[in-house]
Amino acid sequence: MILHVTDAKYLENYRIEVSFNDGKKGIVDLSQSLQGTVFDPLKNKKIFSQFKIDHELDTIVWPNGADLAPEYLYFQAFKNIPNLQDQFKKWGYIN
Repeated sequence: MILHVTDAKYLENYRIEVSFNDGKKGIVDLSQSLQGTVFDPLKNKKIFSQFKIDHELDTIVWPNGADLAPEYLYFQAFKNIPNLQDQFKKWGYIN
């Protein structure tokens, strides 16, 4: 299954509630993910909160063109769920 973000809601600080096309919903904290030139402006919470779902990319995007892969958001939301660890290894997010 190709993963898609179907809904996203800003919560607070750098936290977003994200829903996926597999029916799962979780909360991602992106406070440690905003590294690099394209993500620097997102450290401003007002700008960070301005994301939208891009239905061509099937993920969230920001006005400055920054985006994160749906798989990365999924990993951030569910990284502590034991039965998903093999998938996260395949994606390269854990060893």
